[in-house]
Amino acid sequence: MSKPLGIYIHVPFCMQKCIYCDFYSLPHREEDMDAYVSALQAQLAGTDFAGYEADTVYFGGGTPSYLGSHRLTVLLEAVRAACPISSGAEITFEANPDSAAEPSALSVLRRAGFNRVSLGMQSADDGELKALGRIHTMAQVRSAANAARNAGFDNLSLDLIYGLPGQDLPRWQKNLAAAVELSPEHLSCYGLKAEPGTPLYTRRNTLPGDDVQADMYLATVDFLESRGYRQYEISNFAKPGRESRHNLKYWTLAEYAGFGPGAHSDFRGIRSAWERDLEAFLRRSPRLSESQAMTSKNREAEWLMLHLRLVQGLNPSDYENRFHHPFSVFLPFLRLCEAAGYARLKAGCWRLTPQGFLVSNQIIGTLLDHIQEE
Repeated sequence: MSKPLGIYIHVPFCMQKCIYCDFYSLPHREEDMDAYVSALQAQLAGTDFAGYEADTVYFGGGTPSYLGSHRLTVLLEAVRAACPISSGAEITFEANPDSAAEPSALSVLRRAGFNRVSLGMQSADDGELKALGRIHTMAQVRSAANAARNAGFDNLSLDLIYGLPGQDLPRWQKNLAAAVELSPEHLSCYGLKAEPGTPLYTRRNTLPGDDVQADMYLATVDFLESRGYRQYEISNFAKPGRESRHNLKYWTLAEYAGFGPGAHSDFRGIRSAWERDLEAFLRRSPRLSESQAMTSKNREAEWLMLHLRLVQGLNPSDYENRFHHPFSVFLPFLRLCEAAGYARLKAGCWRLTPQGFLVSNQIIGTLLDHIQEE
């Protein structure tokens, strides 16, 4: 019986770089796109997928929609040629609203097998979008969402960012309400972080303080829950049954294989990443920037870190069956977290509360210290 696999295709092209972006992306270069598609086809064809069947495929970036419907269709066919795709697979592509409002192109993608669209909305305020270096408007977000529906997509995700320079809680709530008006099945809401090396980093003193961002986060959880969106991960919310199946692979230690410069994999017991080097990739000589055979101790640490990102939390029986260590070593600290309002025991699992998610790094760090002491 085939094992399920997630396949990630990285598309590093963007029209222009946003001021906060730390992902591997480069200015839109039309002349490189056909060569890039050919290089991806070769990389896929040269990979041993024996024993696997893809149940999720995700085209991320960068901005995959800038490749155009023909190239994306060619790449999806290359995935199918290399690895079987299950009949009920979730197949996603990311898009910027300015490049995803053409009904005929979206219809081509839907017929090709894509069934989920993730739109980079980020804000409903045109001034905020311009300040971030985004090149779309809120009107284009609405047009893209409508075009996706008209093309037959019934699984739409929107990305939003809170904690923008000069943003306060009422402005964020207005953005959130505008997103919900579009009736997406899924919402990802991220707190803006100023990463070193990005233009935003030099303006990091213009970002709202930690207390304001915390208020925005807690207001997001309450508002979306009241509108029928269940939180299932720190930053992700969905209508029932519409969680991102691909992203859940990352958080549940399921296997996935990544292709393209900067793409990561957890495949056949090896965690790896391709070097962020487009030129080497186009020369068909990609190199790994990291590769690590995962030990049981590595997996134990990952299990704790990643499951605490999920609302489902830590299942003691699952932990003990996987790692053959008593879960009881964590209980004194988890009970302290429960008393502080940061965690709760529900249906036999230890879960962080929204307040706990705000301090999850500290909680995870303490739990990892318990592993080191074993």
